[in-house]
Amino acid sequence: MKSGNSISVSRETEERLKCFVELLLKWNPRINLVSPKDIHQVWERHVQDSLQIVPLLAGAESFTDLGSGGGFPGIVAAIATGIPATLVESDQRKAVFLREAARLTEAPVTVLAERIEKVDIAPADVVTARALAALPKLLEWTAPLLKKEGRAVFLKGQNAINEIKDAESFWQMTIRCHPGMTGHDGLILEVSNLKRV
Repeated sequence: MKSGNSISVSRETEERLKCFVELLLKWNPRINLVSPKDIHQVWERHVQDSLQIVPLLAGAESFTDLGSGGGFPGIVAAIATGIPATLVESDQRKAVFLREAARLTEAPVTVLAERIEKVDIAPADVVTARALAALPKLLEWTAPLLKKEGRAVFLKGQNAINEIKDAESFWQMTIRCHPGMTGHDGLILEVSNLKRV
């Protein structure tokens, strides 16, 4: 499936993603997984946005998604890549939704209903997050959960450049900025060689 700025996926992946979106639409009135104003654009604003990170997961044997919320990008990326993922979501109700979504779509994910700073898991090849926190805070959470040679992939909005400047006061890192494919002001930050200053 591909149209305009959308990202192409196989028919089987598309079916599993549609199944996920149906579940999300069913649960959303009860636990507000996505903003009501976005509900009619879930595929464009959330699924397609999450699919942008798929090429940046190439070669990873595992990834950890922080603040997974409604499953963006964690569930979407796990469905699209088949890479085992650990989703960290402190909201118990959202964690229940994520487990049900994983079961229904057969996504290879483990859901941890814990606060990010409390999780005790093996470091992953890649750590992902979308619209979660400013970069300095994100890096603080990410560092202990990332393999030394690993990388972080963050979907960020228009303030990303300012956040990078702020983060450079606390962290040494290599950052590659990839333009977002689904909006005019989005950036995908790919962070590697992360070391505290």
